[in-house]
Amino acid sequence: MFTGIIEAIGSVVSARSGGGGMVLSVDLKGLSGPIRFGESIAVSGVCLTVSKLAGSGADFDVSAESMSRSSLSHLRPGAKVNLERAMSSDGRFGGHIVQGHVDGIGTITAIRKQGSFAEFSFSAQAELLDAMVEKGSVALDGISVTVARIEPRGFTVALIPTTLAATSWSQAKVGDEINIETDILIKVVKKHLDRILPMKGNLSADKLRELGF
Repeated sequence: MFTGIIEAIGSVVSARSGGGGMVLSVDLKGLSGPIRFGESIAVSGVCLTVSKLAGSGADFDVSAESMSRSSLSHLRPGAKVNLERAMSSDGRFGGHIVQGHVDGIGTITAIRKQGSFAEFSFSAQAELLDAMVEKGSVALDGISVTVARIEPRGFTVALIPTTLAATSWSQAKVGDEINIETDILIKVVKKHLDRILPMKGNLSADKLRELGF
C-alpha cells in the first residue's frame, strides 16, 4: 500500500517489450535506503515489483494489463517518473490509501499558473468521474491530490509549490497523459450502492425497509 506522497523523481533508462509485456528500467538513485529485490515501488502511480537490481537502477516487469490501464507503455528513455516505496507498518500516513492499481488514463487539458501555485485540469472517462467527489482524494501519477472541481467531462485540482517541485509535474504540459487511481473507499461504497439501490423507479420508505435500511 502507498499513500501518494512522492519520495523521489526517477528517470527512465529503457523500456523494452518482452514476454507479452514490457521491462521498464528506472534509475532510482533519488530514493533513500537500500532497494531490495522483490520490493514494491509505485512508478507514476503503478505498483511494480523490482525484478532486477544493478547499481542505482532497477528493472520492473510490466504486465499487458498494467500497460493497457496506464501510460507506462508510452514512456521513453529520459522520461521522469514519480517514485514511492510501499508504506511500512509503522509509517506516517501522509496522503490517502493508494493501492497502485490504476483505473484509467486522463489527459491534461489546461495548466493555469497562479504565482508559484497552479491549477491543473484533466479530461477523464465518465466511469472515473463517477468515482470522484469534490474535496475528495484521487491519485494522479501516484500523487495524492484533492479534487477541487468536477466538470461534465473532467476535473480540476489545485497544486501547491511543494507538490510541483517534488514531482514530475514541474515539467508537465497540456496534452500529457496521466494515470488515475480513484479512492478505494468511494469505489467500495459505490459498488455496494449500485447493487442494492434500484436502477429505475422512485425510492420509498417500504423499499428502503425491504433493502434492509
